[in-house]
Amino acid sequence: MSDFHQSACVATLHRLDAGNLETLERELEAFAGRVPIALVLPCLFAEFSRPAIWHIIEELRYIRYIDTIVVSLAQATQEEFCRASAAFARLPQRVCIIWNDSPSVQRLHALLRDSGLDPGPDGKGRGCWMAYGYLLADGRCRAVATHDCDITTYSRELLARLCYPVVHPDLRFEFAKGYYARVNGTLNGRVTRLFVTPLIRALASVVGCTPMLTYLDSFRYPLAGEFAMRLDLARVSRMPANWGLEVGMLAEAYRNCGASTICQTELCANYDHKHQVVSAGNPEKGLMRMSVEIGQTLLRALGAEGVVLGEAEANALAVRYVRLAQDTIRGYHADALINTLTFDRHGEESMIDAFAAGLRLACRRHLDDALGVPMMPSWLRVTAAEPEFPDLLKKAVDEDAPVTAAA
Repeated sequence: MSDFHQSACVATLHRLDAGNLETLERELEAFAGRVPIALVLPCLFAEFSRPAIWHIIEELRYIRYIDTIVVSLAQATQEEFCRASAAFARLPQRVCIIWNDSPSVQRLHALLRDSGLDPGPDGKGRGCWMAYGYLLADGRCRAVATHDCDITTYSRELLARLCYPVVHPDLRFEFAKGYYARVNGTLNGRVTRLFVTPLIRALASVVGCTPMLTYLDSFRYPLAGEFAMRLDLARVSRMPANWGLEVGMLAEAYRNCGASTICQTELCANYDHKHQVVSAGNPEKGLMRMSVEIGQTLLRALGAEGVVLGEAEANALAVRYVRLAQDTIRGYHADALINTLTFDRHGEESMIDAFAAGLRLACRRHLDDALGVPMMPSWLRVTAAEPEFPDLLKKAVDEDAPVTAAA
C-alpha cells in the first residue's frame, strides 16, 4: 500500500485503493457529460513495430469516458499514416490522426515561421502542441490528457487516475501530473533520480530556495510523460519543443495557474517504457541530449522568475550537483538491497559523470543565450497573429485523412 504523505506545495493523490477502477470509470463517465475529455497520443510510426502501442489500443477499446483521441503521428510516410489510421480505426471513440509529415501540415509550419511564430523542430513537444491546437479549433472538449505510446505496463487505471483530478467538479485542479514507481529488477528513472532532482536541489543551494524550486522539488516524478489539464491552460502555455517539454509544462502550469490548482497523481503500481541509451560524450543523442535540453529549460524557467545565473554560479552549480547526485546513490543502493534488486554502483556513478557534462553544456548555452531554448508560441498568440490558423489546421488534418485512406 502507498503512503499518504502530502508535500508542502502541491496536493498528492495517492493510489491507496488498487481495486476501485470501476468506481473511478463510472464517475468519469458522469463527469465527462459536463467536461468532455480528449486524449492526446504523441507517436512515432516506429512504435507500431513494438508491442506496447498495440496493447494501449486494446485497453482504450474499453474506455467510455474519452470523447476524442488525437494521435499526433510523426516520422511517417503516406502509406505508414494509412496503416496507423487502420490500427486506431478499431476504437469506439472519435479518433483524429494528425499526419505531421503531410504536405499540408508542413505548409502550415512554414506559414507560422513566415509570421515569426516558429513551431520548433520535429519532436514530442511539437506533436503535442499541434494536437492541442487541433482540439482548441475543434472546440468539442474541455479537458485533455496526454501520455506516451511506448508504455509497456499500460492499463486503463493509468488513464482514469490521470483524468480524474481535472474533471471532478469538487476538486478544481487545472493541471495533474502523473507519478509512479519504476522498477524492473533494478531502479529505473535514471534522468529523474540522478539528474533532475539533484539539480533542483543544487540550484536551491546555489541561488536560494525560490518558490519555483520548492514547487518543482515537490514532484515525485517531474519527468513523467503523463499529464492532464483543462484545455484553456493549453491555450495560454508556451511549451518547449524539445526534451524539456515535461519540465516546461510544470513551469507553465505554475505561472498560469498557481500551485493550489496543481496536483500530482499516482497512476499505477509500477511503470516501464522504452529505455533511451546514454550516449555519453554525444550531446545530440540519448540521455545526454535529454540532460542538456532539460537543464536549459529549467534554467530558462528560473530566469523568467528573476533568478540570475552568472559564470560563478554556473561553476558552483556544476560542483554542487555532482556532490548531491553522488550522495543520493547511497540511499538508492540501500533501497535496492532491501528489495533484492540489482544495483550497478559504478554504472550510477558513470551516469552522473555524463549528466554533469550535460549540465555544463546546458549552463554554457544558457550563459551565451538565456532565450536559446526553443519555445513554441502559445495558441493565444497564434490566433492573435493569424486568426484563421486554427481553422486552417483543422481543415488540413481533416482533409488529410480521407485522401490518405483512399490512397
